[in-house]
Amino acid sequence: MPLDLPTAPDAGTAARPRSTPRPGWLLGLAAALGVAVVLSLAVGSNPLSPAEVLAALGDGGTAETRYVVRDLRVPRTIVGIVVGIALGVAGALMQALTRNPLADPGILGVNAGAAFCVALGVSLLGIQSIAGYVWLAFAGALVVTVAVYVIGSTGRGAADPVRLTLAGVALGAVLSGLTTGLSLSDPTAFDRMRSWNAGTVLGRGLDVLAPVLPFAGLGLLLALVVAGGLNSVALGEDLARSHGVDVRRTRLLVVCAVTLLAGSATAVAGPISFIGLMVPHVVRWTLGPDQRTILAGTVLLAPTLLLVADVLGRLLVLPGEMPVGVVTAFVGAPLLIVLVRRRKAAAL
Repeated sequence: MPLDLPTAPDAGTAARPRSTPRPGWLLGLAAALGVAVVLSLAVGSNPLSPAEVLAALGDGGTAETRYVVRDLRVPRTIVGIVVGIALGVAGALMQALTRNPLADPGILGVNAGAAFCVALGVSLLGIQSIAGYVWLAFAGALVVTVAVYVIGSTGRGAADPVRLTLAGVALGAVLSGLTTGLSLSDPTAFDRMRSWNAGTVLGRGLDVLAPVLPFAGLGLLLALVVAGGLNSVALGEDLARSHGVDVRRTRLLVVCAVTLLAGSATAVAGPISFIGLMVPHVVRWTLGPDQRTILAGTVLLAPTLLLVADVLGRLLVLPGEMPVGVVTAFVGAPLLIVLVRRRKAAAL
């Protein structure tokens, strides 16, 4: 799919906000997240009422109920919240950096690099545990993102959004092909990584999340640091420099933040698509173009969408479960078509 990278708007248009963010919207998003958390704790093959959930979180309820809520659903919900925030913020940063409305974390090859390293570890080293996948996936995401930035920086001038995008897409395509080859040449390895490669939070506990949580936190902190600078970059590089923004430093920090956020999420849950694509657009249409507001809204809406998709996955194929990555793809594909046909989507 060709990448339509719109030109920067003129200063007068970009500086004029399209809407005034209202605290009511953020409160509504926070309430929606609370509802999604309750559903994640209560809904499944063993449905529970809110009262039973509250009792299990305390000292009441049966031993089975406490096990389902405390040992299975609470860790799964926490993982879903962290993964959703990481993917959503990474997508918002990518769209702001490249000024491409169809950008998501996979555009830098993060997902492909993570999957390739996992395939190597399973096929060559025989690694089977999720804990082993985490570090392989995170290492692959880091190495590939650094490689993309180096490739995009070669030649004349510094790395720019177009060159970073092309380098990420090209390298991601190569690695995806190599991953497929490894999986097909070793069916056992393919079976071992099939669940991770579909994108799922099933069976992901705090022991899997804890090693990458500091990296995700650092990525979120970097995102908050560069948010104001991205508002100036949206006006064009010359105007951004006149505002005192170091464009090269801002790009580098964004790339680092995307690597940490998307790498952490992919390491824990596998490649989950469309969260980073959908959520920033919904927040932008609702709350306006200020990147700081977009990040705040994304932090609330992205985990809500992922938890709701996870709950739907539990209900669609009872008594089994559908991976959350499959559910988000079903929801995201129609939205992608809408974005391609909507001219206003290009206005970043």
